[in-house]
Amino acid sequence: MLIHLPILINHQEVPSPSLSPLSIQSINKLIRSISYTTHKARESKTQKRNTKARVVMEAALVLNSAVALAIAFLLGHIYKTVWLKCETMRRKLRMQGIKGPPPSILYGNLPEMQKIQANAAKPSSTSLASDIVAHDYTSTLFPYFEQWRKEYGPIYTYSTGMRQHLYVNQPELVKEMNQSISLDLGKPSYVTKRLAPMLGNGLSRSNGHCWAQQRKIVAPEFFMDKVKGMVGIMVESTQPLLRKWQDCVEAEDGVNADIRVDEDLREVSADVISRASFGSSNLRGKEIFAKLRSLQKAISNQSFLFGATNFAGRFLAMKKHDNIGNLEKEIESLIWDTVKEREQQCAGASSSSSSDLMQLILEGAVKDQSLGKDSSKRFIVDNCKNIYFAGHESTAVAASWCLMLLALHPEWQNHIRTELTQVCGDSLLDADSLPHLKTVTMVIQESLRLYPPAAFVSREALEDTQIGNIKIPKGLCLWTLIPTLHRDTDIWGHDANEFKPERFAEGISKACKIPQAYVPFGVGPRLCLGRNFAMVQLKIVLSLIVSKFSFSISPNYKHSPAFRMIVEPRYGVQILLRKI
Repeated sequence: MLIHLPILINHQEVPSPSLSPLSIQSINKLIRSISYTTHKARESKTQKRNTKARVVMEAALVLNSAVALAIAFLLGHIYKTVWLKCETMRRKLRMQGIKGPPPSILYGNLPEMQKIQANAAKPSSTSLASDIVAHDYTSTLFPYFEQWRKEYGPIYTYSTGMRQHLYVNQPELVKEMNQSISLDLGKPSYVTKRLAPMLGNGLSRSNGHCWAQQRKIVAPEFFMDKVKGMVGIMVESTQPLLRKWQDCVEAEDGVNADIRVDEDLREVSADVISRASFGSSNLRGKEIFAKLRSLQKAISNQSFLFGATNFAGRFLAMKKHDNIGNLEKEIESLIWDTVKEREQQCAGASSSSSSDLMQLILEGAVKDQSLGKDSSKRFIVDNCKNIYFAGHESTAVAASWCLMLLALHPEWQNHIRTELTQVCGDSLLDADSLPHLKTVTMVIQESLRLYPPAAFVSREALEDTQIGNIKIPKGLCLWTLIPTLHRDTDIWGHDANEFKPERFAEGISKACKIPQAYVPFGVGPRLCLGRNFAMVQLKIVLSLIVSKFSFSISPNYKHSPAFRMIVEPRYGVQILLRKI
């Protein structure tokens, strides 16, 4: 049967083509073919999507497995290298009867230390002389050490996560450390790493043969006969301070002038170091000191003794690291430019002209065949940084504490003046008169006992070793808290917290039961090389100040010792000054 469908073209009906049954079958087949092809295409796309999803899922599973394995490996590594290592040390110490607070796995006792610190009493702001001197500032600066000492005794162990430590404040063991000449005890590597921007790899932070080699070169320049040659420099550098303070008093019509002394003492110390090291006082030296001071504050803010306790703290530490790195580069560049200038000056000078400290150290480094050109440069720059910091900051802070204690005890000002009159008369202070100044020496020694700038003696066992009857495993860090040792009534007597310079009248050996427990300049072979330099400078500065002025503590003085790599007055030292 034929089907005719009319079609209109230009409004006229025209016959449509005829469709036979065969054509209809062909169309139906075509439609079915198209439907089948479309279905297959859709099915293929679905399969591809499913395949892709399976691949993604398999990749995710592989990635998750890899992450899980990495985490497991990391945890295993932490367990093996940190926890197991520290636990092995703790077990060895426990076998010797040494205990301590139980640590957590990742952070050791750091969380507990932070908690104890947060709950510690705030520093006292009293102006009473007896309260200031007797103030046990270790209980506010290092309260965890004091709490654990009361709980576990003078020897105990604690952990800061990746490090195991042994706290040692038993006099006999400190004596053993003092007398030890072994190189198996060095500076803790993790602490010296944090101090590297400040001290480089100089004497203060190097270990082993590197330290021994540097000490051999530098030590002779700080022997007493060399230091005596710097007395004139020290006297000259103190004169601007005396004139400045005289002007301050005159500006007050001769009445008491309220002066903050710590920054002025830093300037004196900086001038002494610049003159002693480079032969003249220069602006570049002052710039170096200013940047070193900024670097000191930046490193102190990082809690360099124990490190960050969480990832946020570590992130912030990384942010600050850039600033520290920039300061380090600037300081080293300034030091090396100064050294090069000094080399040029020496080249044009006659051989008979006097040599300054840095020239002598430079010559010693050049003569040492074991140091190459680059090593010599590194040696000179690093030890310049050590001399700048130790000779400048520590001595200035010690002088500040001395003046604070003398301001509280004016009778000792009178004793010093009487002795100066007897020894010097109307003459200027010189190298020959210094050994006869017994009273000012006693005052300095007592001040360093009560307020030693260095808070700790720290060591790391570079090899298995032994101190007294205690076997020290390799990697263990030892800490001695100097202020606690210096105020121990078993060593110093019932008046240990009182300012009594007369206890040193017959020298250190008669001042206490165990002289080796007096360690303001460190212990053993690592004894501070600059102790003669520091003592002579302190004698000169204090003698000249006391000879020109009398002084008392200012009502504006706030007694608040702070730990910023060294123990210094947080708000400075303020005294009321009047001319004699």
